[in-house]
Amino acid sequence: MIRILGTIFAGLLGLAFGSFLNVCLSRWPTDESIVSPRSHCRSCDHVLSWWENVPLLSWLALRGRCRKCRAWIGWRYPLVEAAVGALWGLQMWQLLPWALDPDQPASFRYSSLILIMGKMILCWMLVALAVLDAENLWLPDSITLPGIALGFIAIILQAKLNSDAVLSFYGALSEQRRFLYQIAFRWMLGILAAALLILLIRWVYWLIRRREGIGLGDAKLMALLAAWLGLPGALLAFGLGVVLGALAALVTLAIPSARRGADGWALQKLPLGTFLCIGGIVSALWGQPIIAAYRHWAGF
Repeated sequence: MIRILGTIFAGLLGLAFGSFLNVCLSRWPTDESIVSPRSHCRSCDHVLSWWENVPLLSWLALRGRCRKCRAWIGWRYPLVEAAVGALWGLQMWQLLPWALDPDQPASFRYSSLILIMGKMILCWMLVALAVLDAENLWLPDSITLPGIALGFIAIILQAKLNSDAVLSFYGALSEQRRFLYQIAFRWMLGILAAALLILLIRWVYWLIRRREGIGLGDAKLMALLAAWLGLPGALLAFGLGVVLGALAALVTLAIPSARRGADGWALQKLPLGTFLCIGGIVSALWGQPIIAAYRHWAGF
């Protein structure tokens, strides 16, 4: 029962944070404040009343149009709210049993709570970056760089709590410190390796085409994924993102208007960051069983 109530609460909270994220996504690209003015129609400046700000339900009640000028609001608003709500609820459903398991040491339960909150923050950031890159081809440093730091801190804090439970029985404080140093060093190497993968592809593309093909924001996004998911999880997200990007490119090529002109299809820009974010969300939710199944299939 607690698991069901926790999932519902997380989903409703996710809807609220998804609504706030929509405000950020509308105002960040134009360098507007997210605090003032109040939420309003982007077409006629009509200030929204409280019932026009209810996540998801208001969009449905208004049928996706402004109550005053009838301008189209857009599908992005309900999709972002529903995505954050669903992802937060799913994370809570998956991880809450670990946090409430009475047979686990207290430090393990605290580590599980940090994992839940961390995965929620990660999903919120990935939804934000996916939309920003899809709409503006922009992966802002104000999200990726703090996201890398938060992910690294969360992982080290989880490792500290887990090491307290595993090693405290032996009273080996020096062993705990060495364990944490090893985790921090390996995690930093994974973050650097993930970023260098994108930089290598960017460099090879420049050697072949003599123009930029992948932005530095994608390298920072890969570092963010490695900071939260580890290098294997980031590589899984990269593989999924590449496949999704290739499928999107094929769909683009199938559209006649995209092939007009001598270089029309070749110069078509695709938001790689959006596909990496989708891969990152999949990796955050089901990365461990996918990687385990692959290792079993490959005979590792």
